[in-house]
Amino acid sequence: MNVQNAYNEWADQYDTNLNKTRDLEAFVLRETLGPLAFNSCLEIGCGTGKNTVWFQTKAQQVLAVDFSKEMLSKAKEKINTTNVNFVQADINQPWHFADQPFDLVSFSLVLEHIEDLKPIFKKVSELLQTNGHVYIAELHPFKQYSGSKARFETANGTQVVTCFTHHVSDFTNAAKEYGMELVQMHEYFDDQDRSQIPRILQLLFRK
Repeated sequence: MNVQNAYNEWADQYDTNLNKTRDLEAFVLRETLGPLAFNSCLEIGCGTGKNTVWFQTKAQQVLAVDFSKEMLSKAKEKINTTNVNFVQADINQPWHFADQPFDLVSFSLVLEHIEDLKPIFKKVSELLQTNGHVYIAELHPFKQYSGSKARFETANGTQVVTCFTHHVSDFTNAAKEYGMELVQMHEYFDDQDRSQIPRILQLLFRK
């Protein structure tokens, strides 16, 4: 299903349906970024604001971007502070929404919907301050290999969102090409059960 249409349709139930990937990623982001200090944050894929509500307490300025008008509408219902600006944009297009440097860029469950990672990393490198960080958390490729994809239930049946599989080296090689080094990588499992396939791949890069 088309990514934009899917998330517009998913918005009404996104916060309330059973979603282990959503919930675990929210934990991963806070655990990873909690120890870091950052003043300006570019949040790509803010969705309904599940992480924006935390970013607004950490950063002086947050630019929260999403492709879905309906997801942004839900986020705006939660957040009404002067340090958060919401923008609807397609990150496959020129990033006219960002005209200043940031010391953190975050991607939460976004890049599986992007076919070619390199143009995205190029744009990030142009906006990221020296010593700034890039946080990435995605559905683990092992999960994708086993058939898992972003999906949700509707009255018309299960809707599967268009996704692309990226291997770990796809992320690390794209980052290296544009001047970013990997400083942390972790895998997160349901109920911390390491005998199972990991659910979330977390990567932290620094410029």
